[in-house]
Amino acid sequence: MSFVFCPLFSGSSGNALYVGADDTHLLVDAGMPLKAILAALDGLGVAPQNLRGILVTHEHSDHIRAAGALSRKFNLPVYANEGTWQAMADKLGEVAPRNQRVFTTGQDFYVENLGVAPFAIPHDAAEPVGLALHARGRKVAVATDLGHIQSGWMRAVSGADLLLLEANYDLNMLENSRYPTVLKQRIRGRKGHLSNEDCGKALCALAQSGVRTCVLGHLSRENNLPELAYQTVRDALLAQDVPCGAGFRLDLAWRDRVGERYVIA
Repeated sequence: MSFVFCPLFSGSSGNALYVGADDTHLLVDAGMPLKAILAALDGLGVAPQNLRGILVTHEHSDHIRAAGALSRKFNLPVYANEGTWQAMADKLGEVAPRNQRVFTTGQDFYVENLGVAPFAIPHDAAEPVGLALHARGRKVAVATDLGHIQSGWMRAVSGADLLLLEANYDLNMLENSRYPTVLKQRIRGRKGHLSNEDCGKALCALAQSGVRTCVLGHLSRENNLPELAYQTVRDALLAQDVPCGAGFRLDLAWRDRVGERYVIA
């Protein structure tokens, strides 16, 4: 019996995360093609018909692309807050009324053995959330699509046994990219995404709160490199005397393949 987390895909081109506790299996977001998500679940040994639902953080396509199809094919509940439901209803296709589950941001709920605590995040979506998931006395938190460091979401993820945290872009790569100015402004704006540098700053504080494993996620395909994100965040931690590998583990989630399977003991 265990509490398991695995980033199936995490990046600007699509996001889907698996979390399971005992016989309760959930997806956090489903922003990749259906075929890719099914193949990833098969590799984990999780039958899609055994999922207990899909938790949706917000309505952008890289988080909901296959959510409607999964719900229809396997009769899965889709959990989202009211603002997200209103913004994504016409993007999902038909979802059976019995599978339209509405939660309240800031109010904890349970899906069988998994406790779910949705918390507000600063992003340019209708009502975006991060999630803290609880099982067996342990905590896994997911915080991506973060426009800036903010005390609210920092408190929500503090002390997590495992944290998936956004390291979306390198500022120099973004500034020198071919993106139009308006898109660059959106990405680095207060409701955009978290840079490698700001991820490092946040993680230095979060390490002091008790976070011991951090997986860097939601990396941009165009404006970041895995090794650059890792090195930038690692350097920030070392500068604050947080030794990676000795009491603190820093890892990467991957945009185009299944990441590590973590068992939170």
